[in-house]
Amino acid sequence: MAKQQTIDAVTKDQRTMGRWDLLATWIGANANNGTWFIGGIIAATGLLQGSMLLLVVGCLSYVLLALASYMGYQTGVGSMGLTRASFGVNGSVVPSIINVIQFMGWAAVNTYIAATSVSLIIKEIMGWTGNNGPMNRMSLIIGILIMSVLHLISISLGERSIRWIERIGIILVIILVMWESLIVFKMVPFKNLIGWRPAANLRLKLGQAVDILAAFNLAWVTAAADFSRFSKSKKAATAYSFLGANIGLFWFAFIGLVATIATAITLHHFDPNNADPSTIAVKLGLGILALLVIVITSTTANAVNLMAAGSALTNIWPRFKLTPALWLVTLWATGVTFIPVYVASFITTFEAFLDSIGMFLGPEIAIFLVDYFIVKHRQYNIHDLNIVGGQYWYTKGYHLTALFAWIIGVISYLILNQFTIIQTYTGATFIAMLITAGLYWGLMQKRTSSI
Repeated sequence: MAKQQTIDAVTKDQRTMGRWDLLATWIGANANNGTWFIGGIIAATGLLQGSMLLLVVGCLSYVLLALASYMGYQTGVGSMGLTRASFGVNGSVVPSIINVIQFMGWAAVNTYIAATSVSLIIKEIMGWTGNNGPMNRMSLIIGILIMSVLHLISISLGERSIRWIERIGIILVIILVMWESLIVFKMVPFKNLIGWRPAANLRLKLGQAVDILAAFNLAWVTAAADFSRFSKSKKAATAYSFLGANIGLFWFAFIGLVATIATAITLHHFDPNNADPSTIAVKLGLGILALLVIVITSTTANAVNLMAAGSALTNIWPRFKLTPALWLVTLWATGVTFIPVYVASFITTFEAFLDSIGMFLGPEIAIFLVDYFIVKHRQYNIHDLNIVGGQYWYTKGYHLTALFAWIIGVISYLILNQFTIIQTYTGATFIAMLITAGLYWGLMQKRTSSI
């Protein structure tokens, strides 16, 4: 049997991340502009229902993140390297490509929102006023370039620099966002926030909101093992990852939810396009300091996004070292950030991005977890992840059963989304995941019994 290009497991002496590191990493992953923006979109369900959704969908999604983190801790292998066991040594390239694309997409989302803040700061400093189109575009382009340089610095030393940017960044984020939270609650009484409802034509259906949140949360599940493989303990990898992700999600999405409603009450008009933190900060008069918070959170969050994209790229090309891979995906993400500047509005680009994530990631995660915990009984042969003709070679390197179940899962998501009852109450994502998990488990049971 020939040896494939190697995916190496993290050794014990390389496991440097403690409980605080994992907690800070996952708080930082969700304490960002994209989470705030998601909260603003969920505002279309109202404060109480939106808050309930954040808790329920967050806990459900991040239980899956904790399970994926356990896989990384037990094996010492990153997420996309582990997909070699479930999708095949060659087949794992498919989820890896999706991971590279989706995390570059999230990096671009955070960069664009942060660049908007940088643009507003530049215009404030330069004294530029009015709605000058060319000037606005130029300041936005400068903002994108500044944020991209900051991101290159934050990932310059690979996992070590990412760990330190999370440790320092999360402290600054906590202090500054607490200040922002106080400002928002002082401006609008809490009873007014609870009683507010959007106009009927702008309300978001419960099922649609579930799918939006699921698409946002599940993205992190496919990156969990990239960080937990460096964990010193199982508790840090699982419990602290779960807590960190939920704290970051609820805190920042709730602030986005409240701030968007506060803006709607203050202006007597609700517009989901005003959900981004830069717009809210300006309309609520929070000042340049609030815009700097947005810049800081983009850097801490994108350290995680870019690490996940870089790790996936090394699974596609294992001879590519992690740090150069991080530089490359950062440059690619910078290019993607320019799409809404020249091609489409940000909200249109963002919604299309979320739709594609939910459709592909849910079924992929279902197969990934079922294969390890149920089919293979938490036993992977790490050596065979690199072997041509080995245990995970399947059919010419592709596990056709997994790929078939994945395709059926994607199709089921598309079909479920056609039903009004699904859009109104449950959303399609988690149902499609259950269908995929059941199908994959059933096919693997049949295959095992026939051998």
